[in-house]
Amino acid sequence: MEASQKPQLPLDAPSGSSIRLLEDRVVIEALTISDRDTARVVRERAETGTPPAETVAKSIEIGARVLEREGTGAEVDYVKAEFGKHTAELAEKLVKTIDTGNDQLAEEIAKSFGADRQGTVQHQIKEMLVRFSEHQRESLSRQFSASDGTNPLADFKQGVVTALKEGEARRQRESEESRKRIDALTREIVELKEREDADRRVADAEEAGTRKGLGFEDRVNEAIGAIAALRGDAASHTGGELAEGGGKKGDILVELGAADGPSRGRILFEAKDRRLSRNDAWRELNEGMAARAAAFGVLVVAGEDRVPARCEQLQEYEGNKMIVAVDREEPTGLAIEVAYRLAAARVTMARDSGLEVDAAAVRDIAEEAISTLKQAQAIRSTLTGIKTSSDKARTGLDGLVEAVHGKLEQIDALVSEQAARAE
Repeated sequence: MEASQKPQLPLDAPSGSSIRLLEDRVVIEALTISDRDTARVVRERAETGTPPAETVAKSIEIGARVLEREGTGAEVDYVKAEFGKHTAELAEKLVKTIDTGNDQLAEEIAKSFGADRQGTVQHQIKEMLVRFSEHQRESLSRQFSASDGTNPLADFKQGVVTALKEGEARRQRESEESRKRIDALTREIVELKEREDADRRVADAEEAGTRKGLGFEDRVNEAIGAIAALRGDAASHTGGELAEGGGKKGDILVELGAADGPSRGRILFEAKDRRLSRNDAWRELNEGMAARAAAFGVLVVAGEDRVPARCEQLQEYEGNKMIVAVDREEPTGLAIEVAYRLAAARVTMARDSGLEVDAAAVRDIAEEAISTLKQAQAIRSTLTGIKTSSDKARTGLDGLVEAVHGKLEQIDALVSEQAARAE
């Protein structure tokens, strides 16, 4: 076993726990740390996906380095104390040396001059003392300023310098490691914040989408796409896409004939599940047509109660706009098809200005189709509340629907015939 093969260092630990040192590893078993801040940090990082063991290991590593730095400070204090101690001892030795030198000097004076000597001898003694003191000071100064072995403090000074350099190098290494860990934690915090911001933006977008009525918009897109596929047109849902002219105005764009060849014109459909004022409706259509380079705009609203005030559905306004009301849950049907085909005919006629189309005939047929459609819608409304005689009513409804289709086919035939002649 690894524990028996490698030297271990038992450590005192709380009752029931075990701490062992295996070379450069610490094995901790059943250790409880009673510290509120430590528990909070481990819990918060665990909630973000960081394993608790990794957080505890990093905490121990960082704490060990802090303790080691505190030990380095204690070593410096010890060096200072030792330096002061040696300095005091050295001063004491210097005093003794000077005192010894003075005693020797006194003996020399006694030998050279008798006790009864007076006059100039005192002056000579004073000069000798001055010279001797200066010589001693110079000798001591040279000795303690020397960098070789003659300086009694050379080894001590070199040891202090070495210890300070090693301590500074260790401090820099630990500071660099701490900086890297702090940078890593900072990146984790930034990434967490970015994910939170992204989640919040997604939630806001979904909420905004719900308010805008994207469900209704999607159903209108499917209905228009089905009509376009039968006519060789290309329909695209552009509600969230950036337009060529900038901005994201316009929900559905139809390009006439683009499924089989080059586009013969564009129609913009704007789906709204709320009622707009007349001015707001025209502004929405004008901005959408400008952004998508469309020649005609159709406002599709979820029900007749959402038709703007002072407006009629399937009535052309300003030469390039129309409003149509459809069922909110099932927008497919005659109403949206009539609006689609009338708009397509209007775009084709406006594009090929040289076509000799009987505008009056087109207008009359369109009015007949709209009138017939209104009758069909009235019957459909009646069928919703009346269950009896439904078969007969449905037969009449189907006949009216076929009549509407016939009128629309007449419009297409008039426009197509003149377009073919012009080519």
